[in-house]
Amino acid sequence: MWQWAAAGAVGYEAMTNVPSELRSALEQEVPFSTLAVEVEAQARDGTVKALFRTQDGHPVEAVLMRYRDGRRSLCLSSQSGCPLTCSFCATGQMRFGRNLTASEIADQALHFRRVERVDHAVFMGMGEPMLNLDAVVEAALLLPDLGITHRRTTISTVGWLPGLRRFVDEVEEPIRLALSLHAPTDELRSELMPVNDRYPLRAVLAECRRYFEVRRRKVFVEYVMLRGVNDRVEQARALADLLDPKVFKVNLIPYNPIPQRKEGARGGTMGSPTPNPTGMFDGSTRKAIAAFKDVLERAHLPATVRLTRGRDIQAACGQLAAVGPSGS
Repeated sequence: MWQWAAAGAVGYEAMTNVPSELRSALEQEVPFSTLAVEVEAQARDGTVKALFRTQDGHPVEAVLMRYRDGRRSLCLSSQSGCPLTCSFCATGQMRFGRNLTASEIADQALHFRRVERVDHAVFMGMGEPMLNLDAVVEAALLLPDLGITHRRTTISTVGWLPGLRRFVDEVEEPIRLALSLHAPTDELRSELMPVNDRYPLRAVLAECRRYFEVRRRKVFVEYVMLRGVNDRVEQARALADLLDPKVFKVNLIPYNPIPQRKEGARGGTMGSPTPNPTGMFDGSTRKAIAAFKDVLERAHLPATVRLTRGRDIQAACGQLAAVGPSGS
């Protein structure tokens, strides 16, 4: 039955080598998925975002990204909402619900596997994976049956050290690690990401270097480009001084504007957003991103600019906030 589900079966009725009486009983007693699809939208670039509800009513979003080279990558969530409130991330504006179970995480992937074949997955959706490590790893270990190998699976963290240490010590499979960094100094990073007050850069980067020593695999560094905040040339130099090119590879992420929820939305309802009325952040210009990347490359620190996918349906990096594409 798992083989059927992992291969994209749409329900028990498709499992033709399972006795019909058993299929009928399962239809009555065991929901085929732990998640119900509430809204689904497709962006102009082919990206698909699904808004799910758990059986106890918590909202969860996941994304299927389609690339011209044929890659089909999933962005999966590990929590409903996120308790860590990074200032540039829409998920941090939500009311935090709870950790997702391994089944709820896997069911996000299975939903899109029923649409088409998939081959990559990133745990960069809603939530901090290292706060829910057991369920995240349990779900990740199922992904090869869907066509996503461990080497094409990446778990991201803002630097939650207890979970990160366990990930390095306990997970033997070659699952990739990504660090959401976004600033080259503790002072700036603490302004953008309150978690840095608890687990500062020195400790987090030391653990990332230990991952490299144990796994011999580079750590991806995610760095969202915020105009006039973290995108100056001198900050690029500081980042290059901070990161060992043998250990880290930098992904520069164009900032995706996030919706601001109406008053009361954090109380548990999915409020209608308006386009960032506070104007807290603007995205860096292409010129600034190119200059920043040039500094990193001249320091021999590998760097790429990530493609933006699904921005028009609020499915891009940092935009997941459990709202539909029209803001409802």
